[in-house]
Amino acid sequence: MSTDLEKSKSKYRYLILHLLCWAVLIVVPLFFHSSNDDWQTVWNRYVRWVGNPLAYILVFYLNYLWVVPRFLLKKNWKMFILINVFVIVGGIFVMDLWHWSGMQLLPEIHSDQPRRPFVRLPRYFWAIMTLYLIIALAVAVRMVKHWHHIEEVRQEAETARAEAELSNLRNQMNPHFLLNTLNNIYALIAFDQEKAQTAVGELSKLLRHVLYENQRDMVPLCKEADFMRNYIELMKIRVTEGVKIDANINVHPTDSTPIAPLLFISLIENAFKHGISPQGTGEIKVDIHQTDGDVTCEIYNTCYPKRANDKSGSGIGLEQVSRRLELMYPNRYTWEKGTTPDGKQYYSKITLKKQ
Repeated sequence: MSTDLEKSKSKYRYLILHLLCWAVLIVVPLFFHSSNDDWQTVWNRYVRWVGNPLAYILVFYLNYLWVVPRFLLKKNWKMFILINVFVIVGGIFVMDLWHWSGMQLLPEIHSDQPRRPFVRLPRYFWAIMTLYLIIALAVAVRMVKHWHHIEEVRQEAETARAEAELSNLRNQMNPHFLLNTLNNIYALIAFDQEKAQTAVGELSKLLRHVLYENQRDMVPLCKEADFMRNYIELMKIRVTEGVKIDANINVHPTDSTPIAPLLFISLIENAFKHGISPQGTGEIKVDIHQTDGDVTCEIYNTCYPKRANDKSGSGIGLEQVSRRLELMYPNRYTWEKGTTPDGKQYYSKITLKKQ
């Protein structure tokens, strides 16, 4: 709807610009005359002269509306040149016919001067040059409009492609997240059925968010913060007491700052996946806060890389995060990640800058 409105406004702007330009060309010369001339003489001369800009308008719009789009834009150079030869001849004919009619209808202008011959080569030379420039102007204006249209089509195609890609990423995220969570619950069933039942209850809360909120491009930060708190509580159920978890999600309960859904969850998943040793020890720190409109997610975890035969999931989480950041926050985010110099901790810090 907004795109159609913008196109409509653009058409009106083009129309008004054309009308203003031709109005200036046609009307302004009426006010430039000798102070000794009476208005009748000025008006008579103007009427004779106004045939020239009318011929210019005719030549301009013949090219702008028909010759350029029909032949030049389709690379038919021969027809473009041939037709414009006839257009120039026709333009000169219109100017001479108007000029001759003015001489017949308004003879008093030249009553004290000898009539000049009808055919004058210098006059035709300047007329041809002027009409040639008018044609060049029509070509330039039409080509600019054509390039602008091509750019609009390209941007619309790029937007549609990005939206399709984001939709595909969201569709991938749901099964990816669900698979990892079910793996966690499956592990709980083997040694603590009560905790597993609690985990299923927590999972239902998470799925409610995934099913409904994840279908939007943006969600309120407070809802996303609740989702991450619930996820961390779910993960706490399955870890041992040897894992130290420090979660500081400092977001106001009514904070409506828009944020892409499930953007940080892959980072938290990875922290639990790679931050716990086989012996059930480790440390995970999650800090999410907002400063002057910038949203920051900072995660530290002990580094226990999984072996190739010990990896769950498909490993697409971080790739999704990177691609979604590029699509939804172009030039508006920073992402620092890596291991500490001693190799004992992994850190990941994403900052989403205020628009």
